[in-house]
Amino acid sequence: MKKLILTLLILITFPVHAAMKTSAKQAIIIDMGTGMTLLSKDATSRMPTSSMSKVMTAYMVFEALKQGRVKMDTMLPVSEKAWKKGGSKMFIEVGKSVSVEDLLKGLIVQSGNDAAIALSEGLAGDEAVFAKAMTERAHDLGMKATNLKNASGWPDPDHYSTAADLALLAQRLIVDFPHEYSLYGMKEFTFAGIRQPNRNPLLYRNMGVDGIKTGHTDAGGYGLIGSGEVDGRRVVMVVNGLQSEKERADESARLMGWALNGFENADLVKVGQTIDTVDVTLGAEDKLPLTVNRDIRVVVLKGQKDKIKLEASYKSPIQAPVKKGDTIGELKISVPEVGDFNVPLIAAKDIEAAGFFGRALDKLDMMLSAE
Repeated sequence: MKKLILTLLILITFPVHAAMKTSAKQAIIIDMGTGMTLLSKDATSRMPTSSMSKVMTAYMVFEALKQGRVKMDTMLPVSEKAWKKGGSKMFIEVGKSVSVEDLLKGLIVQSGNDAAIALSEGLAGDEAVFAKAMTERAHDLGMKATNLKNASGWPDPDHYSTAADLALLAQRLIVDFPHEYSLYGMKEFTFAGIRQPNRNPLLYRNMGVDGIKTGHTDAGGYGLIGSGEVDGRRVVMVVNGLQSEKERADESARLMGWALNGFENADLVKVGQTIDTVDVTLGAEDKLPLTVNRDIRVVVLKGQKDKIKLEASYKSPIQAPVKKGDTIGELKISVPEVGDFNVPLIAAKDIEAAGFFGRALDKLDMMLSAE
């Protein structure tokens, strides 16, 4: 096995989960550009989701809009169940009809439980049927640890998710519905003459945050799904289990500020870039360039310059024929304080087998080398 050590001086240090502590019971922060997890604390533990469930409700409505099953100006009736529901409300009135657009704003800005029920009944005829469809769609999205029993997040022992699942949902929301996502940045909404502010405290801190949703139950504590973008870097954050509105506001702002402003992107290797060349026997050519099949980008902690090592490992020589894209070895990227990760090293081109005389000469050379 031949090993080539490449050393690259670059602004690169992977963030260590233990480097940032949080008082939240469950938390996760993900850099969307790289998919790297900046912080994780009990992120796969089951937890009550409270009104953060309404992000899944909105996702279902956005899909219905995209599919043409409803339009923003579609009027949906308000049932007695929706009107009577307690908790946060947008104050819709029983027996009247409200547009999908207004119900969405009431759901997202005012966290209206009444809006959630009206939307679920308008799309599925029944909230329980809608909740079952929500769970099935969540599983389709990869949220395998999620089970939803209603559209609002009303407490139910069988209504739960995880911080990791909610972070995945937030990312899908932003990617799948970029236009509709702008609703989450609305700071207030007036309906029926009642003006209510958005409950997301991060929207008022001028820190690049443009969403997403707060939640609270006695069992789950205070939670927040947040997202923001600074200098082209977007992060998604989920925290839950905080003790008060003030702690939620302060802790989520602290974590989001750290995630948005403490890091930057670093490009290590570009797709198609030659990393090394490997000797070839019995081939029409005697050298094969090795590359990677995707750009290698990481998010790095600002202000920490360090050497990282790229170690190309492969068997040498290799025998022709070789097809472009064949896996030849691996590239190990080692970062101090964090550890290693590997990406495949692949053939950058085809190399055909040599002709009769070429193969004969190579075999003779191999015999002589063995002696």
